[in-house]
Amino acid sequence: MNLRVASLEERLAQQGVSRRQFLKFCGLMTATLALPAHYTSRVAKALIAAPRPPVIWLEFQDCTGDTESFLGANQPGVAELLLELLSLDYHETIMVPAGAMAEVSLTNTMTNFPGQYITIVEGSIPTQAGGIHCMIGGRTALSIVQEVCRNGLATIAIGTCAWDGGLAAAAPNPTGAVGVAGAVPGLQPLINLPGCPANVVNLSAAIVHFLTFNEWPATDGSGRPRFAYGEEIHEECERHDHYEEERFVLEWGDEGHRLGWCLYRMGCRGPETHHNCPTVKWNDGTSWPIGAGHGCLGCAESGFWDRMSPFYVPLADDDDEHDD
Repeated sequence: MNLRVASLEERLAQQGVSRRQFLKFCGLMTATLALPAHYTSRVAKALIAAPRPPVIWLEFQDCTGDTESFLGANQPGVAELLLELLSLDYHETIMVPAGAMAEVSLTNTMTNFPGQYITIVEGSIPTQAGGIHCMIGGRTALSIVQEVCRNGLATIAIGTCAWDGGLAAAAPNPTGAVGVAGAVPGLQPLINLPGCPANVVNLSAAIVHFLTFNEWPATDGSGRPRFAYGEEIHEECERHDHYEEERFVLEWGDEGHRLGWCLYRMGCRGPETHHNCPTVKWNDGTSWPIGAGHGCLGCAESGFWDRMSPFYVPLADDDDEHDD
């Protein structure tokens, strides 16, 4: 019997995602990728026609924050839409099989789709003592990531830990934690999406770019997509005018804090951090850390746990140009 495969729109309808929500998602992706608005229809047509690439999502030394970010998005159905655009064949946290059966899913995807699957890596990879600090199914994370990534279509390192080791790599780094690039030298294409956690909108946009244009988005020297990491947070920040007018929060809860003044004096790392947090935001675009009254920690920059801390000390000395 020749069974018809349900279309993307039919699958979305089954998930409770309307045509309007789908187009809203396409508009969000177009804006996130900094494309002209008229590209929305092209994105929509491409996604409807695109095959569902198989995905292997690996988790190593992590807090599952990037998975939570992925699953927590719901308006306008980002998580549901992304799950329908992809065939998520292996993800330890959300897959049904466990133990040996889970490893069968991994092996089958690699065997049936060599050079065709996308690998998403979450968490750092330990290298000390042969990588014994993270073992899955009797194998080191180091051996798994090398085999899986080298035989796939492309790799996305999601979150700061998968990018450069993150918290686990902070001094003294007892496990020898590294990111994907350190574990699999020379790996291409490798798309880095740092953040603690990464924003699911940026993950979606990178994949949508590939499905629409059959190529991955342009990246900077650190392998980060320029659409998401091309501008300083400071320049796009909603408190930037207060910075220019030298209106600074000097103490948590003071009048300036209540009025939304600049958090520079409270240690905000926005001037040294490249990320689209101010425009994409979090919680379905409703807020973000600085908007909620807390300074940026610089989590999208390399080695931020060591370089940016102590987090509540101002970036510059007291005699800088904004000294009172």
